Amino acid sequence: MTVSSASQVFANRIGRIEVSATMAVAAEAAKLRAQGANLVDFGAGEPHFATPQHIKDAAVAAINANFTRYTVVPGIPDVRKAIVERHAADFGSDYALDEAIFTTGGKQALFNTIQILVDHGDEVILPVPYWVSFKDIVQYAGGKVVFLETNEAENFRVTAHAIERAITPRTKAIILNSPSNPAGSVVSAEDLERIVKLAHDRGIFLLLDECYVYLNYAGKPVSGGSFTWAKDHMVILGSLSKTYAMTGWRAGYALGPKAIVGNLNKLQSQSTSNATSFVQKAAIAALSGSQECVAQFRAEFIDLRDHILARLAEIPGVTCTKPEGAFYVYPNLSAYIGKGGIRTATEMATRLLHEAHVVAVPGEAFGTGEHVRLSYPVTKANIDEGTRRMKEFLTKLA
Repeated sequence: MTVSSASQVFANRIGRIEVSATMAVAAEAAKLRAQGANLVDFGAGEPHFATPQHIKDAAVAAINANFTRYTVVPGIPDVRKAIVERHAADFGSDYALDEAIFTTGGKQALFNTIQILVDHGDEVILPVPYWVSFKDIVQYAGGKVVFLETNEAENFRVTAHAIERAITPRTKAIILNSPSNPAGSVVSAEDLERIVKLAHDRGIFLLLDECYVYLNYAGKPVSGGSFTWAKDHMVILGSLSKTYAMTGWRAGYALGPKAIVGNLNKLQSQSTSNATSFVQKAAIAALSGSQECVAQFRAEFIDLRDHILARLAEIPGVTCTKPEGAFYVYPNLSAYIGKGGIRTATEMATRLLHEAHVVAVPGEAFGTGEHVRLSYPVTKANIDEGTRRMKEFLTKLA
């Protein structure tokens, strides 16, 4: 069969999304690495730690016990019990087992939640800068993204007042990611409570991406799940990937009203079915076991954050907000865009990769055109070398 036009073959919805920018950068970096290039990689959004031993041991024990068959779609009762108990202990939330579902990574929890809630023409409020997949997942569902601009001078802070101004009669949902990827900005406890009340009072669903909730450096971690009176209009989207250094395990979850979780269960039953059986056992060990590793990871991330900020401050013309959480910095390179033939952040990231052998993700992927995202869970030696290469490359442009 000759394909004369893609539009004659593929469904319209696939044209509403793009390949993940972070995955595209990783693929290009892999090509260069295969050719022998010595890269300093600030691209990958994952911890540099090994998964803690007790979590690995639980998975191995499950495999050796032949716990390798199908499970019920939302996860075995013990893994859902571990999820709700961990969240309740840390944040005071109040979810039952049938208000929890275990998913193949936090991204599946988000994707499926958008699919069951957002219909064609529904508006979803999304603060800028945003994680790369939010926009595409909403658009894939047929929704309209309403971008909420934030102020870099205020550390990209999201406020209840700004959210309220963006609401229209078509607003179906609000997405909040705090601490955020890419800028590490944190919604204050006061603003979070106001946003929760605002959404609840107006019947708008608040989707809280808590991927980095334990990596909050501005104070005690907070969750919208603490406001149990608003749970009817709230979905908690969780992940074990960053908290426990389990990115490749694909372990995530959603907490929400019984009706929403029931529909997530229905959709998951027709797509992936249950998440990997022995990963569920590893997740139980992570959530129910010692949380000492979480505190250790957090302390090292803070140290690395301060180190990379100090190195970036040595590059003339580069400014950078101080992340209050997560493990990224989001430097503003506007002083160099327009020089050396570089017109966009994407061109900047491409040149950095091919000429300086530094892997960065361009700001356009996150909704801004003057930044690059650097993921700093690497050694201090790599931070020093990568920022040295950046400084050398940028000063030559000037």
